[in-house]
Amino acid sequence: MLLNPAGLVWIGRRANEGLVEHTAPGHEWQMPQGGIDPGEDPLEAARRELWEETNVRSASLIAEAPDWYAYDIPRAVVGARWKNKWRGQTQKWYAFRFEGDESEIDIFNPPAGEQEFAEWKWERMERLPELIIPFKRPVYERVVEAFKSLGA
Repeated sequence: MLLNPAGLVWIGRRANEGLVEHTAPGHEWQMPQGGIDPGEDPLEAARRELWEETNVRSASLIAEAPDWYAYDIPRAVVGARWKNKWRGQTQKWYAFRFEGDESEIDIFNPPAGEQEFAEWKWERMERLPELIIPFKRPVYERVVEAFKSLGA
């Protein structure tokens, strides 16, 4: 979770709306997220994923969620996208304070080469669960609960 000085959270609208595991009408928004490489520290993975998806480096750690949070991917999505290979994901969440200028945020030229987001905005933390695809909503509710004292 990336928060600006006003306590609003950075969210992006998924660039590839054709991927059924990431979008549903009205629920195309999410925070940056990604995988942890073998041997990589979860905090460093969070910093790397934030940078790879937004170009943001000017961010300092302000909190760590107390637990790992998991969600299951609906069977229809698993079958359609991954031929029943994956079942879900377990995530570790961190909150960072954005300390740069908004010109640093560049979703159109990501350093990793794959554009994740088509647009971005700052949003009130309590609105995040209603903007995410429904099967990820319980995780977002827990993340919001963990970090609610940091929001606007």
